[in-house]
Amino acid sequence: MATSARLAVFPAAQTPTRARPLALARWLEIVAFLVVLIVMVGGITRLTESGLSITEWNVVSGILPPLSEAAWQAEFAKYQTTAEYRLESGPAGMDLAAFKFIFFWEWFHRILGRVIGLAFLLPLIVLAARRMIPAGYGWRLGAMFALICGQGALGWYMVSSGVGETDLTDVSHFRLSAHLLTALFLLAGLVWTARDLRMLARDPAARPARLTAGAALVGGVLFIQLLLGAWVAGLNAGHAAYDWPLMNGQLIPTIDWRGGVLWTLTHDPFLLQFLHRWWAWVAVAALVWLARAVRMADRFASIAVHSAFGVMVLLGIATVMSGVSLWVAAAHQLVGALLVASTAWAMHARGARRPA
Repeated sequence: MATSARLAVFPAAQTPTRARPLALARWLEIVAFLVVLIVMVGGITRLTESGLSITEWNVVSGILPPLSEAAWQAEFAKYQTTAEYRLESGPAGMDLAAFKFIFFWEWFHRILGRVIGLAFLLPLIVLAARRMIPAGYGWRLGAMFALICGQGALGWYMVSSGVGETDLTDVSHFRLSAHLLTALFLLAGLVWTARDLRMLARDPAARPARLTAGAALVGGVLFIQLLLGAWVAGLNAGHAAYDWPLMNGQLIPTIDWRGGVLWTLTHDPFLLQFLHRWWAWVAVAALVWLARAVRMADRFASIAVHSAFGVMVLLGIATVMSGVSLWVAAAHQLVGALLVASTAWAMHARGARRPA
């Protein structure tokens, strides 16, 4: 009888007494904020054509920027070997002061990546050593740290496409999209896991949320829109047209299909801007459904989704009509990251399961 009573009070699925799910949730939310920040800085880096200003990947020695005039001249000389400088920046008359500006954004972007890695790894070691990680969450945290490390490798893989013996004046838009979408997937995972941990903090018998079919469909629709946006950014396709809702005075732009269907779908700037514009409304419809589906379970998540996609649509239109203004376009990417976070929150609310 005593054993039965003990099992009733401490079920097998209960979190160990040393676990601190609420502390872990807050930690993951801080890391998620840093990921949102680096996504915005990455957008500025792309918009200012700064990504190729640092031609090497030095994990430790690359922490400090050049500290002398000679060091700056040496970095500038390395940049001058790139096709971007030879074909674009050089003929435009770039001087050392202009180089320092683009160098700053790429350096800041890389520093933020290192900060995120340390902000995740060091607390993870302490939490694991003190056995404060709830049962079943260790593998998730390990997978997210591996994703952070993979992001660094993907970042260099992206940059390497525009340096060395190449005629590319920009990084590969395929590699850029992989780099961005991996960061957004990491952000969604951080938010989802933090929500699971908050449920666990409220009720030790709570079970992780499941991914429902409807939520997965919404995620797929949003993924396509984000992929199109990444390709638009990588190919500078935002400059294909500056009017809205028409494109250069036409509802449907003239598309040159001579390169083949597959090449045109993945490279033509007019088609990609057109698809990004109008697939947005498919994404809006899917997100409206998700937000309405969870409004009773988590009203704040519903409001966050509605607000994020509304602002993002307005900023997308403003980006086009402003001729891709730096700060408007950067705000568009920032709100895109916030939309991913709020969508992950709503998807979690949709699949949250009550304790058995």
